[in-house]
Amino acid sequence: MNKKTQRYVQVLSLKSDPELIRTYKQWHTKGHIFPEVVDGLRAVGVEEMEIYIADNRLVMIVEAGDDFCWEEAFDTLSILPRQKEWETLMDGFQECVPGRPSSEKWKMTERFFKLSEM
Repeated sequence: MNKKTQRYVQVLSLKSDPELIRTYKQWHTKGHIFPEVVDGLRAVGVEEMEIYIADNRLVMIVEAGDDFCWEEAFDTLSILPRQKEWETLMDGFQECVPGRPSSEKWKMTERFFKLSEM
């Protein structure tokens, strides 16, 4: 039996500075991202997360189980070890109000087309 999953797609803009963008991408590589952040994402039920970039615009795709509640998961995530430190570090790269939680910086998108439903 196939397990049902939910997919969330969010967007965020980085500051338009090639050096900042390079550094931001580096922070998201193995050995640079805080292990506690990765562990926290998994602990709250995130099964997969991918981030794509075009110019300074990020697109994040998150997959989680059918029983996953975005608001509850990210409220929990915000208080887990090193999460606030990570968010503060990322603030310097992102076009956002510093000190806001991740859930307020990333904007949820709306899917309006799906080929398999046509």
